[in-house]
Amino acid sequence: MKMMMRRGGNNMSITVEVRGGNLEKAMRVLKKKVQKEGIVKELRAKQYYQKPSEIKREKKKEGIKNFKKKMKKLEQQR
Repeated sequence: MKMMMRRGGNNMSITVEVRGGNLEKAMRVLKKKVQKEGIVKELRAKQYYQKPSEIKREKKKEGIKNFKKKMKKLEQQR
């Protein structure tokens, strides 16, 4: 048995195979794949209109967050 999920405008699908009737594990795998693809984040962003300046501000904020996270990881490795 296979589970599939299609994205809106794109012709992209996520497929998860259910092995041995273990639906719970298949759901966990599907959730992980959906989160990695950023589908949930995209849907939340499209629930309401955001001005282009707000989108830029959010992207910049996220970039700073990622940079700080990488710097912290580098510091821990030393």
